[in-house]
Order: sequence, then C-alpha cells, then structure tokens
Amino acid sequence: MDKVVSSADEAVADIGDGSSLAVGGFGLSGVPEVLIEALFRQGASRLGVVSNNCGVDGGGLGILLAAGRIARVTGSYVGENREFARQYLSGELELELTPQGTLAERLRAGGAGIPAFFTPAGVGTLVAEGGLPWRYHPDGTVAVASPAKEVRRYDGRDHVLERGITTDYALIRAARGDRHGNLVLHRAARNFNPLAAAAGRITVAEVEQLVEPGEIDPDQVHIPGVFVQRVVELTPSQAVDKGVEKRTVTG
Repeated sequence: MDKVVSSADEAVADIGDGSSLAVGGFGLSGVPEVLIEALFRQGASRLGVVSNNCGVDGGGLGILLAAGRIARVTGSYVGENREFARQYLSGELELELTPQGTLAERLRAGGAGIPAFFTPAGVGTLVAEGGLPWRYHPDGTVAVASPAKEVRRYDGRDHVLERGITTDYALIRAARGDRHGNLVLHRAARNFNPLAAAAGRITVAEVEQLVEPGEIDPDQVHIPGVFVQRVVELTPSQAVDKGVEKRTVTG
C-alpha cells in the first residue's frame, strides 16, 4: 500500500478540534516540525497532547502552545518553555505530569493493546496518592487534582496501576522511510517516536529521505509500516532544518 501523501497540509487536514495527539521527539531531537507547522496552519484547537515535553518557546509544540491551541498535556518535562509554565500556572492549560519511564511505558502499552500495568515508579508520592495539580484556577488555587491510583503489592514491593495511552493521531519524524511506512530513525531521534507511532490510531510520519519498498534492510527498521498510515516526504531544506536547544562552545 502506498501511504505517501502529497503534503504535510494534506496529511493533517482531518485532525479536528479536540483531537488527541501523541507527538514524538525529545527536546528538539526527532520532533516532527513540519507536521506541527502544518497543523498550526490548519487551525485545529483544544488539542490534547501526549509528549515528553511541549517543545520550546517558538519551536516544536511550543508553536501550537503559544497560539492557545493546546488544552491538555500529558508529559514528563515542562523544560525551559516559559509559556508552557505560564499557561499551566495561570489555569489556561491542564497538565498531567508523569514519570518519564512511566510515560514511555504507557505509550508502549497502549500501542500493544495493554490497557494498564503496575509499576513501582511513583509509589509513596502524589503520583500514586493523588493530589497533583492538573489545572489551577487563575488565583493559584487548585481547580483539578489527580486522582489516587490503585496500589498492589507484588514480591514484597508496592506497585501503582498506570493506564496505557492511545491517541486519535500521532505525529512523528524519521530519517528514512519507504512508501509502505517502514521507518528508520537516526540516533537520538529514536526517542519517543516509536512509542508515539504505536499509540496513535492514525500515525503520520515526516521522513527526511523517501526510498522505494525493499531498499530498507528489514533488520534496520525501527518502526514497522503496520504502525504508520501516512508518510510525508520532506524537501531537502526541510530535512536539514534542525534546531539546537542549547549551543555549547569550548575554548
């Protein structure tokens, strides 16, 4: 099946208001920038986003955030996105903070059809006991707090029940891909992209290099085409346009 669509705008055209999205990337590595920009142009709002972080000021998901198009985030790292912190603390945005490893496993579990699992991460904290502020009132009081979760003891150790995550769509980025949706990721970009791809019911991948079926060694495939419904080939300029979160120099 040829899954290539003509443009990023076409690939995200049916994402409606209130849709949930799993978005790959970590910091600025492996972020589907072109698809995010297309979604910004498309205009969908009240989005629920599942991502390790929510981009940076002016980059990645930060573009949608600054435009007020994201209503809820499930993530593990607010990072250095000042607008993210401002919207959360002022009550404009709902945030479910989740331990990073738990977030990864929730996405993996959802993609594998596992509705829930027990983990020791978060036991003895507000993650398990409830009370984490999900949304604030504008005056700084808590409007919505996280619920308490079931805790069971296995092998002499307490574990907390966490739900698997599935989303309406997933947006991801890959270094290479074929027309069947088989993808190869490059180094650090192999972060949350495979997990997001599996969790999305409709997964859209932007690829830096599009090749014909059979040109990718099956042993090198990081995301099988069964998890990908749409492929967008980037232009050469889009493929090399990659941001750097922090520049470091040595003397």
